[in-house]
Amino acid sequence: MRIAFLALLLVAAPAFAQTPPPQEGAINCSSPVAPNDSEKSLRQRYGRDAVVQELPGAEGETYKGLVLLPRAADRRIEITFTDDATKRATGLSIRGNAKTSQWNLSGVTIGSSLADVQKANGKPFVVSGFDWDYGGFVADWKGGALSRLEGGCRVMMRFGKATGAPRNLSGDGVKVSSDNPALVKWGPVVTEMGISFATKR
Repeated sequence: MRIAFLALLLVAAPAFAQTPPPQEGAINCSSPVAPNDSEKSLRQRYGRDAVVQELPGAEGETYKGLVLLPRAADRRIEITFTDDATKRATGLSIRGNAKTSQWNLSGVTIGSSLADVQKANGKPFVVSGFDWDYGGFVADWKGGALSRLEGGCRVMMRFGKATGAPRNLSGDGVKVSSDNPALVKWGPVVTEMGISFATKR
């Protein structure tokens, strides 16, 4: 009986080992990337679908990161690390290069509206002024459901639109509520989203 059981385990082991990593669906604090992931661990899981690239940052800067599924624009994920050693992931982001994504955060995805995000958050939130390097990011979730996900990671989200924002919604220092009539009328959508992991001390 014991020999038969061990034989069954040996047959089943390759099947468990070959379970493919997620390539779409819900993002949470441990999937598709976990706080203890490194470039090495992600390469082991995703193989050729994990590629080191120079990624665009604010104010024209670039940084070394890892891209998952780089050949599928609607599944692409960019991963940041604590430093260029890429030994510990600090978070992930998705940009709206394909205008859509197969990934979602609490049901929100690229192209979701203010109303969609406000519903997921459970209350209005605050967005920073538009049309500058850090414009359109959510500045304060106001204690809503998207303030912090189960597992402790934080949600990052950015809004935008092809046409420029009205002057009263633009610029550094401007903060506007998601239910502000002028913002709702302009109608920006989610253009970038992601999570950041708690910093270890």
